[in-house]
Amino acid sequence: MSMEIRPYLLHALSPLHAGTGQSVGLIDLPIARLRATNIPFVPGSSLKGVLREARKSLPSAEWEALFGPLREVPGAEGDETREGDHAGALIVGDARLVALPVRSFLGTFAWVSSPLLLELARRDLAGLDGLPGRMKRLPGTGARVGADSITVSPRHRRLLLEDLDLDTQVEPTVDAWARFLARTWPEEEDGLRERFVVVDDETMSFLLETATQVETRVRIDPGTGTVVQGALWQEESLPAETLMVGVLAAGRSLRKGTELSATEVLERALKGTALLQLGGKATVGRGRCRLAAWPGASREARS
Repeated sequence: MSMEIRPYLLHALSPLHAGTGQSVGLIDLPIARLRATNIPFVPGSSLKGVLREARKSLPSAEWEALFGPLREVPGAEGDETREGDHAGALIVGDARLVALPVRSFLGTFAWVSSPLLLELARRDLAGLDGLPGRMKRLPGTGARVGADSITVSPRHRRLLLEDLDLDTQVEPTVDAWARFLARTWPEEEDGLRERFVVVDDETMSFLLETATQVETRVRIDPGTGTVVQGALWQEESLPAETLMVGVLAAGRSLRKGTELSATEVLERALKGTALLQLGGKATVGRGRCRLAAWPGASREARS
């Protein structure tokens, strides 16, 4: 079956908590991470559910063609539903981290990536015009920056991130990646180019553990005005300005009487930029995100 693929960029505008629901460490509510690499991600199932809700303004036939029909379960309470008799035409892939915002002594903060993160992104973005070349693995610890970086001391050429002090070199591929990622929001290209840096993979592994946002929260007893016993917990979020990449895929509509091509499915699911609420803790300001497709960026795949 012929399918069409469209990469997207997910930009967190507020802290983003896409959690796992359980913890094996000190943090009670950690974010979701890929097991082998420890790289944070947002599950495609979460993103698809949010898109399903956001696109309810579509005609019902098209909405069902994209996401699959929902039917009421006999005897069920409220809005409990189950899937209908055909699959939706839209496939939503996981969003995986490509750049993490980290406090910087100069420039306020830096968007930090690594050769591994960029190589994984290349697989999702393969086939797009202007995709930068591979970033070679950095020997030892250090960083690569663009020619116009504002995060590096002009005199000493040092990058100071949190408690890290890194040697830097100017690398044209860093600028190329910043320009490429900024295609989805060209009005902010200068800011991304000035702050985009690439550190070695080992330093990035350290930042994945230490540069996320961890907050301690409590629940108050309305009767006493004090903390409920045992109701104190820590929850982890990806910080605001986090950048993630993923892909949407689509085949033709499988709904009888609704003829939509793969391109039309993708256009109805995501065209341009959408503002979405992702993950948990929405009532305390978490999860406001910008989802954007690369302009004109679709490619065909066969399965």
